[in-house]
Amino acid sequence: MTKLLHIPENHALRFSLHNEIHARPPVSLKLPASASHLALTLSEEEKAQEYEHLKALCSRFAVNPPPKEASHFTATFDTFLFHWEQHGEFSTYCFYVNTVDINKPFAKPALAYAPMDWLDKLIGKSIVAAHAVIMPTSEQVPSTTEISSYFEGNAIVGSQVTGGDATAFTDFRIHNDGFSRFLIFDKQLLSQQAGRLLQRLFEVEVYRVMSLLAFPVAQELAPLVSKAEQRLSKITTDMAQHDCNDGLLLDQLTRLAAEVESHISHSQFRFGAAHAYHKIVNQRIADIREVKIQGVQTIGEFLGKRLQPAITTCQSTSKRFSLLSERISNASQLLRTRVDISIERQNQALLTSMDLRVKMQLRFQETVEGLSIVAITSYIVSLLNSAAKALNSAELIDIKPEIVSGVAIPIVLILVAIGVRRLHKKIKAE
Repeated sequence: MTKLLHIPENHALRFSLHNEIHARPPVSLKLPASASHLALTLSEEEKAQEYEHLKALCSRFAVNPPPKEASHFTATFDTFLFHWEQHGEFSTYCFYVNTVDINKPFAKPALAYAPMDWLDKLIGKSIVAAHAVIMPTSEQVPSTTEISSYFEGNAIVGSQVTGGDATAFTDFRIHNDGFSRFLIFDKQLLSQQAGRLLQRLFEVEVYRVMSLLAFPVAQELAPLVSKAEQRLSKITTDMAQHDCNDGLLLDQLTRLAAEVESHISHSQFRFGAAHAYHKIVNQRIADIREVKIQGVQTIGEFLGKRLQPAITTCQSTSKRFSLLSERISNASQLLRTRVDISIERQNQALLTSMDLRVKMQLRFQETVEGLSIVAITSYIVSLLNSAAKALNSAELIDIKPEIVSGVAIPIVLILVAIGVRRLHKKIKAE
């Protein structure tokens, strides 16, 4: 008996993170097989309704429904195999059956085996709908003309996939029934291998369409970013003029920055999602390991020529907005520096003016203080003169008041000046 070793307490997310690598496994198929794939976009409110609708399907066939927090579910319902996955922006429904009409492979798709009344009430809006058929093939692969007849005569793209174990074809068009089509000729596919191949082909279809949701946004924003670039160019040109109004230009630049940041915030998620979806498309194309068939474009070549320009447009528009935001930031910083320098100059001139006024006030004060010393001296001498007259009138002292006043003037003047100066020193010391 193996002794269990003690380990520290588990992290709350240990098991969910560990098992994430096993999430959304491909189904194992018995060949030949037919499949129908639906991808529906949903809001957060619709996701709750979706779970109830999924429970209704399980209840109809007496199958245990998935847990409410589940993001994927696989079960067999009588005549068809069902696989459901919930993603951030969309959910996928895939139906598999083992009944295939080799002469008319798309005449009765797998979706026809699901309850029609339940399908009519599916929650969300269809973004992708596709049928796929895996049918056996002889040693000689059918000609492109024969294969094109399964796609209503459209030009087809395809290749040998999974190392040559199968050959896959599609036309990347929506047919009259509202579905796109994939036709796979089985050479020596295994059950798990067939499930992985179908899953990857369906994911190529879903994620390429989801990545293109950003393309209309880029087309809408392209003229706006061009106008914003022109406005910024005009503002920077005006900034170079000597007689420009920096305050007015700063207001215009601030409004432009707010508009650009608003566009970036509204489109950032869509452009970021497009980049992520496009990476998944490229990864899934690499996963199917295409080998070129002479005279037929591979799926990777076709999407590289048709999908890449749209993705490049989205990336270019996003990058233009990012660069424009940086340029606006640089121009704003330069303009604010100029405004700050202008304000500093005004403040310096104001301080110089205030310093001059203070000096003038000081000089005026010194003049007034000089006059006040004279006034105080005059007042004291006047008092001494009055006192001398009083003493002379009382015949207490025989002295002339005029002499007293004359002698007292310089003495009193000096004493008053000394007193005022000491007062100034005391005030400065405090």
